[in-house]
Amino acid sequence: MSNLREPKQVIIVRRDLKKFGISIGKLAVQVAHGAVEGFRLVKEIAPAMANLWLSSGQKKIVVLVPDEKELMRRYSRAKTLNIPAVIIRDAGLTELPPGTITVLALGPWYSDIIDKVSGDLPLLRYW
Repeated sequence: MSNLREPKQVIIVRRDLKKFGISIGKLAVQVAHGAVEGFRLVKEIAPAMANLWLSSGQKKIVVLVPDEKELMRRYSRAKTLNIPAVIIRDAGLTELPPGTITVLALGPWYSDIIDKVSGDLPLLRYW
């Protein structure tokens, strides 16, 4: 299978969440919520893709956008390209105000299509 048609999941994180003092643990939980909800959506609408992703190693990448505005712009682009996409909002029980948009999960879907939305974004290397 070509790498371009290989399924992957991309989780896009808002860099400006730092202004809330979000901990690395809380950030990890938000990314995990995105991964699970993205998979659930794909399992529902494209079960063959979900199974392909599971059997091919469950590739996941976490990248950054500067702020909520850019995250929402990427969400709109994903929807235009028919990429399964899920916005995660925090419940506000611990570190963030209720309803804070934290991450955008793309896929799992084909790498070459997802890259049209997230391919230019930097990897999350440290918080």
